[in-house]
Amino acid sequence: MAKRWLRWGLIAVAGVNAIAAAAAYTMTHYRGLGEFGLGSPKPVNAKVPADMGLNYATQKIPLSSKAWIETWQIPAPQTESNGTVLLFPGSGGTKGNQLLPPAKAFHALNYDALLVDFQGVGGSSGNTRTLGMKEARDVAAAFEYANRAKLKRPIVLYGVSMGSAAILRAIALERVQPDAVILELPFARLVDAVKSRFQFFKIPNFGLAELLVLWGSLQHGANGFAHNPVTFARQVDCPALVFQGRQDRWTTVAEVEGLVKNLRGPKELVVFPKADHQLLVTVDKSRWTRSVDSFLRQIENPALSPATPYRAGI
Repeated sequence: MAKRWLRWGLIAVAGVNAIAAAAAYTMTHYRGLGEFGLGSPKPVNAKVPADMGLNYATQKIPLSSKAWIETWQIPAPQTESNGTVLLFPGSGGTKGNQLLPPAKAFHALNYDALLVDFQGVGGSSGNTRTLGMKEARDVAAAFEYANRAKLKRPIVLYGVSMGSAAILRAIALERVQPDAVILELPFARLVDAVKSRFQFFKIPNFGLAELLVLWGSLQHGANGFAHNPVTFARQVDCPALVFQGRQDRWTTVAEVEGLVKNLRGPKELVVFPKADHQLLVTVDKSRWTRSVDSFLRQIENPALSPATPYRAGI
């Protein structure tokens, strides 16, 4: 009897792990056009800057002989720009379906913009996403390109959700040194971000979130348990503007406040009371633009920056 129970126990453990492994693979892999199997279809760019009346140039930044990231460079409206913003999308987002609204807002503030497709989406190579772990290397590659191309400083990094996590990881582990960062809808810890999905859909966790992170880590050769933007924030000493929605279903304001507390440079947290986990420039464009404009003016003119860290916006 004991052997039978042991056998069934081992079968159950193997079954749960097989399901977790398949789920982790599905969540982190894309299928190409016409391909079948696990994973969702690879996200594509449904729009281009010209659809919003913006001039742009497409370029591919090589990462190796077989890998690249595709970017769109949008020049500022005036001959002399105020600086450059590098924009990075969230999980499953592309430069064409997520970054055009903020890019247009930065354009109106006379900033050059470089919109980036992470590897795995849009016009970039690959078919995987790692929720900001390997994407941090794409941030580093784009930043290196901006320096090599002598794009106008200050250079500001802007990220949405996973894009914010990739930026923080790039600063902490890839030694990227931007002049400032704008972090929209960041998460604090990968495990907690996965758990929040279980909670939202009312699925009992029972350690499944940890199991998904474990299998994702094994499949991609990266430690998801150490992928914690709240910890990476301790290495950030440049000015930082952080946006968060109070109704965000995935990350609480308290979690974001903990991340902001760890930022070492001047910082400001602006919370949008009625916003969920959505592109905040489309929720309250006026407030978003005012906050960004004020922040960038202080970056452009350090003499205007306060001696103490920025107050948290409500």
